[in-house]
Amino acid sequence: MFPTHIAFGVGLLSAAGVYVLILGTLLAHYEWWPPGDRTLAYYCHWTLVAMFNLSFIATAVLDWGGWGLASPLTLGGGGVLAVLGTAVFVWGARTMQSDETMGVTGELYTDGPYAYTRNPQYLGMVVGVTGFALVADSVFVTALAAAHVGWVLLLPRAEEPHLRAEFGDTYDRYAARVPRFFGLRTVRQVFESSEA
Repeated sequence: MFPTHIAFGVGLLSAAGVYVLILGTLLAHYEWWPPGDRTLAYYCHWTLVAMFNLSFIATAVLDWGGWGLASPLTLGGGGVLAVLGTAVFVWGARTMQSDETMGVTGELYTDGPYAYTRNPQYLGMVVGVTGFALVADSVFVTALAAAHVGWVLLLPRAEEPHLRAEFGDTYDRYAARVPRFFGLRTVRQVFESSEA
């Protein structure tokens, strides 16, 4: 078996494990994510994510350009998306500067990037990973990126009941005002804040 296939397989298995935790939370009403504290679920989730990230990078290194579709447009566009996504992710993480970034219960953040999207880190991941997949030009990387984007889109749905239970009406008012990811409200808020 080729090293690319091994790295890709580890990525798929670890992604499947993350999906089991998220879907278990959504369907069985057992809170595997967010853990709220440093529980077994916390360590299980982050171990699977670390395995996925390592295999994602290894697959990209081993199969870089393997699809053969790269063009200046995909490289340039993918590069812009990767940088933009990383910037949004870092902005969201730096705003928290705490364990809440990793799912541990703490404060409800509504300022900075959280005034425009309830999930700036997840939005950054979706955009950044998509851009990286375009640049890597690999069918294996694209498949892993799709798996990653899929679970990132599910994570807020697993987190929101926890946030509602933790912050009550404060969270409901925040959710009514700010979109889950990105939407017309986000664009309107950006323009309103630039005019102020």
